[in-house]
Amino acid sequence: MPLLTWARLGVAAPFDPDHAFVTSPFLPRSALAALRALLALYALCTVITDLVLAVRDGAGHSFLSYFTQLSYIGLTAYYVAAAVQTIAYARWGRYPLRRWPRALQVAHVLLQSTIVVFPFIVTVVFWALLASPETFATVYSAWANTSIHALNSVFALVELLLTNAPPAPLLALPVQIICLAGYLGVAYITHEAQGFYTYPFLDPSKQHGVLAAYIVGIALGAALVFSLTRGLIMLRMRLVGLMRIRKGSDGLAERDGEGLEEWEEVGRPAENWAAGAAGKEGAGKENGGV
Repeated sequence: MPLLTWARLGVAAPFDPDHAFVTSPFLPRSALAALRALLALYALCTVITDLVLAVRDGAGHSFLSYFTQLSYIGLTAYYVAAAVQTIAYARWGRYPLRRWPRALQVAHVLLQSTIVVFPFIVTVVFWALLASPETFATVYSAWANTSIHALNSVFALVELLLTNAPPAPLLALPVQIICLAGYLGVAYITHEAQGFYTYPFLDPSKQHGVLAAYIVGIALGAALVFSLTRGLIMLRMRLVGLMRIRKGSDGLAERDGEGLEEWEEVGRPAENWAAGAAGKEGAGKENGGV
């Protein structure tokens, strides 16, 4: 089997047959749509406010030089996209991403994989290495730092724990490592072009040999967080499946987003899937399920 296939990238045909990317094991579809829309709006307002004030203070030219800002923009973009897809599913019982080209489906899957990993890295690095007395010096700095360096991880936990989203494909990890390596280029280009290091620990004249340890440590940390989040998602799927079995309710078992075993059935024929999907949507409407 080739190393790089659509299935290995998380978009086996048909894409998302159980509507896992737009459903929750705990919330009705309308509630999940509202929650994602609320988080998307909050994140979008945070990004716009931060950018406007950066431009006002003459720092707009370096706004995109920080990994914190880039990762938060990615988080915002995902929640906006996920909110749109979930609202469509809540309203019509289907969502457009399932009919879009494979490349866009891969982009959605890979973006989703980053927003459950990068926020934790940002939170840990900021509070362990970068936080200072100025972090809460003003009302605005307290709000901005809390939103970007703490609530970002809360947003990630919402995606991990309150949705039926499956584990990220294993190929998402090298993609994330490439993104982190690419950011090093951004940081050093910023130094050459604007004369400052975005993060003090990236300064080789001060850190010397420790710099390599920081870089390797962050890469290893990303791999660890990636593994932990995949494990947490699998555990959530297993526990949800066991809860439904113990309740002995056919209605619950028929709802969108099954247990871990469902995700192993990626090769079933399209005809069987179409009939099953139609039955699930009908059962979901009759039972008011997610």
